Amino acid sequence: MERDILKITNHSSAQLQSQSIIPRPTEILIEEVIHRIVNLNDGLRKFWAEAEGWAPLEAAQLLEKSRLDWQVSLSNCLRIWVNEPSQEDSDGYLILGWANLGSLVEGTMKLFLSVWYETYKDDEDYIVMRRGELQDPDRLQLEPMRQYFKKKIWDDTWDKWVQRVQQRRNAIHAYKDRDIGTHSELLDDIRKYLVFLRYINIRLPYPDEMYIPREI
Repeated sequence: MERDILKITNHSSAQLQSQSIIPRPTEILIEEVIHRIVNLNDGLRKFWAEAEGWAPLEAAQLLEKSRLDWQVSLSNCLRIWVNEPSQEDSDGYLILGWANLGSLVEGTMKLFLSVWYETYKDDEDYIVMRRGELQDPDRLQLEPMRQYFKKKIWDDTWDKWVQRVQQRRNAIHAYKDRDIGTHSELLDDIRKYLVFLRYINIRLPYPDEMYIPREI
């Protein structure tokens, strides 16, 4: 079920068709999955970091100062987590792996709200600070952002996945015991992130199909 903010997105048939013929992440090697993630985030960086003239002024200013290059660097770091960790390193390895993935998920959500900033700031349910002022996307924390996306943008399927990544990512701040999953679950969710990135990418407005970021 698509929510309010997505009703304004303009999906060309060619754009959706191009997405329908790409392989599922479960059908390709994890190294290829990460390669595609890097390419997509780099394509998003190249277009949206210099979107003045296409994006509205306030959105363009937000995007210009955003560290979309860090999204690319964090995408490259996913390769660190491909190999099975040793038993003695396993917990720390997983905690850092989830932190890596969680940062990417958060950054992708911030990119979406930054691109659609004009719609977001005019929404009656925009995220507020304690004084009731609008909270810009580049200053948002993941939990209120997840709540906003759950209410306005996507259904429970994506929300449950984001929440799981969020909870495991937060283990980096924890002292008490919490679930950090397994190595195979981390790899599964890296694959899922590619699907998530595709989901966001086709819901961003581009002036022409030639500008849409590609994963290969």
